[in-house]
Amino acid sequence: MNRASAGLETIIAKALHRAPASESALLAWPVACGSAVAERTRALSFSDGILRVEVADAGWRRELSNLAPRYVAVINKYAAASVKRIEFVVKA
Repeated sequence: MNRASAGLETIIAKALHRAPASESALLAWPVACGSAVAERTRALSFSDGILRVEVADAGWRRELSNLAPRYVAVINKYAAASVKRIEFVVKA
């Protein structure tokens, strides 16, 4: 099973590195946060090293802000452009 997951990780990394730098962080968001969080959030934009992610409410923003360093590390592992921080924005 480890070989299969390592192979999948390689495929994802190559695909994200081929994506335009301005889009790779957006595309890496669901990989970094996992499917459960990805279903309840939406990567909005990436500019100047800041990834903006829409969340449902202040509770989600608070919880995900605590996990942001982990998400940044994972995104930077895969994305073509470096993410400095994630800004969580409550859905209007």
